[in-house]
Amino acid sequence: MNRDRSMDIAVIGMSARFPGLKTIEQWWSALIKGEVLTTRYEHSVLIESGISEGLVNDPQYVPVHGHLDDADRFDNRFFKISARDAELMDPQHRLMLEASWNALEDAGCVGAKNQSRTGVFASGSGSGYFRSMLSNGALDYDTLEQALHGTEPDFIASLIAYKLDLRGPAISVQTACSSSLVSLHIAVQSLLNGDCDQALVVAAGIAFPQAGHLYQPGGIKSASGNCRPFDWRSDGVVEGSGVACLVLRRFEDCMTDAPELHGVILGTAINNDGAMKAGYFAPSVDGQSEVILSAVRNAGIDALSIGYLETHGTGTRIGDPIEWTAASGAYKSLGAYPGQIAIGALKANIGHLDAAAGLASIIKSMRVVKEGIIPPLSGFEELNPFLEIDSTPLFVPKQKIEWNSLESRRAAISAFGIGGTNAHVIIEEPPRSRRQINIEKTTIDQKAQIFVVSAADAEALKNSRDLLKEYLYKKQPDIADVAYTLSHARAVFSERFIVCGRTAIEIVEAIEKSVGIISGISPVEGPEATIFLFPGQGSQHPGMALPFIATMPKFFEILERCLSAFDNATADKLREALLNPLFPEEELNETSLAQPTLFVFEYAIAKTLIEIGVTPTALLGHSLGEITAACISGVLDFYDAAKFVVTRGSSMQQCPEGAMLALNCSLHELQELLKKSKFNLYVAAHNTYESHVVSGEVNDVEAFHRSLDDGIISKRLKANRAFHSPFIEPALDEMKKVLEKIKFGTLKCAMALNTTGELVKVGETVLKELFLNQARDPVQFAQGLNTLRKNFPGATVVEIGYGKTLSSMAAGMDFKIVTLTESIGIRKDQECSILRGIGTLWTLGHPITISELCLNGKIIHLPTYPFFGPKWMAPEAAAGLKTSSTVINEKSLVTDNSYTKIQDNLQQCVYAELAKVWAELLNYESLEESSNFFDLGGDSLLMITLIRKINKAFGIQTSPRAMLSAQTLGSQIKIICEMLKSLDENKLDKNLVVNG
Repeated sequence: MNRDRSMDIAVIGMSARFPGLKTIEQWWSALIKGEVLTTRYEHSVLIESGISEGLVNDPQYVPVHGHLDDADRFDNRFFKISARDAELMDPQHRLMLEASWNALEDAGCVGAKNQSRTGVFASGSGSGYFRSMLSNGALDYDTLEQALHGTEPDFIASLIAYKLDLRGPAISVQTACSSSLVSLHIAVQSLLNGDCDQALVVAAGIAFPQAGHLYQPGGIKSASGNCRPFDWRSDGVVEGSGVACLVLRRFEDCMTDAPELHGVILGTAINNDGAMKAGYFAPSVDGQSEVILSAVRNAGIDALSIGYLETHGTGTRIGDPIEWTAASGAYKSLGAYPGQIAIGALKANIGHLDAAAGLASIIKSMRVVKEGIIPPLSGFEELNPFLEIDSTPLFVPKQKIEWNSLESRRAAISAFGIGGTNAHVIIEEPPRSRRQINIEKTTIDQKAQIFVVSAADAEALKNSRDLLKEYLYKKQPDIADVAYTLSHARAVFSERFIVCGRTAIEIVEAIEKSVGIISGISPVEGPEATIFLFPGQGSQHPGMALPFIATMPKFFEILERCLSAFDNATADKLREALLNPLFPEEELNETSLAQPTLFVFEYAIAKTLIEIGVTPTALLGHSLGEITAACISGVLDFYDAAKFVVTRGSSMQQCPEGAMLALNCSLHELQELLKKSKFNLYVAAHNTYESHVVSGEVNDVEAFHRSLDDGIISKRLKANRAFHSPFIEPALDEMKKVLEKIKFGTLKCAMALNTTGELVKVGETVLKELFLNQARDPVQFAQGLNTLRKNFPGATVVEIGYGKTLSSMAAGMDFKIVTLTESIGIRKDQECSILRGIGTLWTLGHPITISELCLNGKIIHLPTYPFFGPKWMAPEAAAGLKTSSTVINEKSLVTDNSYTKIQDNLQQCVYAELAKVWAELLNYESLEESSNFFDLGGDSLLMITLIRKINKAFGIQTSPRAMLSAQTLGSQIKIICEMLKSLDENKLDKNLVVNG
C-alpha cells in the first residue's frame, strides 16, 4: 500500500564536522568498525590550552574529549566579516556559518538555486569563549557589545539568514542537550504550516577550550574517560565538540529538481517531563515514553516497521536505565516484538556534542537506514544489570549487522535535554526506486562536458579541484550530472578554473596532468573589453555546425531562425552544408554557397555567445566577415544582410576564376617581389605587418608561387576567385542594386573597418559604399587590429568560427586570445575545444550563464566548499593561555606610506586617529585611502561606534548620514578635516595638540 507522503519531510542536504575525522564518509567508516574517536590529551596540550596546572594535576581530572580539529579556523573573508568581528565571534557561530553554506551546497541550493523561502533553525551550546573573555577582565562597552552579538545564541540564526540571504523564519532554539532535535521538530512544523519552503537546521556544541573534565562522584561525567552506554561498566558521559547541519524540504517538493535524498522524516514529537520526576536534572520514564508514542503516532506507521533506535545514550547510571525502560515500554506497548530494535549510542564514539548531539544522531541514523548497516555499540561488553530485559524489543549489537529488508528501513532517534525537554524522531530510508536508477546507470555519456569550479581564494580553488578529482576517481559518476550541478547549483566566485572531457577518468587525468585546465581570476571591476573577429571565406567545410550544436544548446535554435531569412531552396542547401559532414566539399567551396553559409554560421555563433553572456565591445571582420560584423553591430538588419550576402556570393561567382596566395613577408619585401615579377597580381590583404595576401589569375598566382625563394613561407588559399582586386569589379553593379534598398542603422557596438582600419564608434553609421569598396579594395586587417589595440588595450579577442587564422594575427598585440576550435575540420575534440573557449571567457570574468551549456543532467551531491581560513583568537579570550604561538590572525602592519596623499599636519593627525579607530573596530591595519569600511566587514552598528569614538576624539559632532555615505577612509578623513577647519583657531589648535 502506497504511503501518503503529504506530511513527510525530505532531507536533501547535510554537512557536519565531527571529532576525529574530516569527512562524513570517513566518520561513517569508523562507526561501522566501532572505533572510539575521542582524544586523551597530553599534559602540555592542556596547559597550553589554558587549563590550570592545579586542575590538570588533580587526580579526578579526566583529560578526554571528542576533539574537533581546526575549530579555531574561520574563513571570515568568504562571509565578509571583519577580522575584529571574527576574533570576537564564538567558534560555534563561525563553524555554523560554514556548515550552513556547505549543507546548502550539498542540497544544490546556493547560487541561482537559492530561490526558496528558507528558514533557519539554529542551536548552540553555552559560550565558553565568551566566559573566557569575561574571566580575563571586564570588557569595555563597545567590545562587550560586539562580543555579545558574536557569542550569544540568540543572534546566530539571524546572522546565518543575513549572510546567506535566506528569507524564511530565523529562530534560535535552546533546550540544552535536546536543542537540535527540538529545532528539527520546529523546522518540520514550519514546513508543514507553510512558513517556509525549505528549512536549514544547524547546531554546534564546541567547548572552549577543548579539554577534559573534572570527575565528581555522583555526577554525570565519566571517571574513566570512556562513554559506555547501557554497559555494565558505564560510569558517565564524555564531552565532545562538533557542528552539524541539515537541509529539509517537503517530500512532495523533491520529486523533480532535487538531489538524491539522504533520508525521509516521517514524524516528530516534543514534550517536557514537567514536575513528575525526582528533580530538575533527573529524566522521567513517563515523559520519554509519551514523546516516543507521540512521534510514532505522528509518523502514521506501525511500530513493527522500526528496526533501529539511536538513543540519547549518555552512559550514566541513572539516565541509561530510565531511557531503556521508557523506550522498551513504549515500543512494547506499540506491538514491537522481543529483540526487534537494535540500539545505537553515538556518544560512545565521539562524546556528547551537547546542542548538536541530536543532529549528529540523525545523520548517523540516516546512514544506517540508507546503507542497511547497523554499527556495533562501541565499547559494549555486557548489558547493565539494572536494565529490564524481559520481553524487551531492544537489543545491543556487539558487531556490525547487515540489515536486509524488503520493506523500507525505518529508525527512531531520541534526545533528552537537562530540565526535561524531550524529542523523538522517526525516519525512513530514501525511496529505493529513485536511488536504484542512479546506482544502475553505468553507461558513459560520450558528450563533451564542461566543469566549472570557483572559490574565493587560490588555496580554496586548489583544494576544490583536488576534492573534485578524488570524487570523480572514486565515484565514477555520470559527468553530465556533475557538470549540471556545478553550473546550476553552485555560487560563482572570483578564482576560477574549468576543465572539459567526456568521461570521469578523462577529466581526472586532465586535472592530474594539468592538461586542458584553464584558470583565471574575475576582475572586481568586471571583465576587459571583448573583441569579436569574424573570418572571411576559406574556413568553410561540410558539417561545420555539428560541434557547435552539440555544445551550445541555443545555437541550433538561432541557426534555424537565421535560415528562415532565406528562400526554402537556399535554406535547405545551407542547412545540408552546415549539418552534413558528407556534403561535397567542392560544392561548398563555390563562392555562391560558401559566403552565405559562413555568414549564417558566424552570425549564429556570435548571437549564441551574446545570449549566454558574452557582450562584445568592438568588432572586426575579415572580408566577408565584415558583413557579419556589421549585422551584429546593428548597421545591417539580418534579413537585409542575408539578401546582400546571397547577391554578393552569386555575383562574385560570375567573376573570372582566380586564386589567392598568402605570404609571410613584409609589405616592402612583397612590393619588391611583385616589381620583379611579370605577373598581373594585386595585394588583396594586409593581415599583419609581416603577412600579406596577393590575388590574380590562377596561372599568374601559380607561377608567382613557384618563383618564390625557399625563405618566403607561402600558402594557396581556399578561394577560386581573385577577391579584393579589380577582378571583382563585374560583381559590384548587382551588389549596389541591393544596397540601394537597404536602410543602414547606427552602431550599437564599435567596429573597425576593412578598407581603412579606422574605428567607427557607437552611435555612428557607415556609408553604403563601404560594402562595395571592401569587396574590391585590399583588406586593412593589420591596421584594424592596431586601431583596436590602441582603443582597447588588454582586450580579449574571440575568433568567431573555426581555427586560429585571425587570432594568430592578433597574437603579440597585448590581446588575450580566445579561440573556439583548435583547427578547421570535423574532429571529436572540437566539442571540448568549443567548451574550453567559452569556459576561458568565464574564467576571465565574463558573466556567462554556463548553465546554458549544461542542460542534460540532474543535481547530485558533490564535494562542498573546502573552508580553511586563518586561526582566530580574541586577545581578551587568549589572555589566560600559556602560549600565543597558535594564534594566527590575519593582520598586517601599518606602514609609514600607507596613506600617500597626506599633505599637511591636520590631515596627518586626522589620519592617525581615524586609522587607529578603524584598526580597533575592524582589526585591519593595512589601510589605504580607498579602503572601504563595509568591504572590510563593518556594518551600521560598528559605524555608530566609529562615529561615537571620532566625535569624542576630535570634539565634533559628525553627521551619521554623511559618515554612512562616506564609506572609504579617505572620504571620512575629508569630512573630519572640513569640520575641524570650520572650528575657531583655538579649538583647532587644541585638537591638533591633543591628537598630534
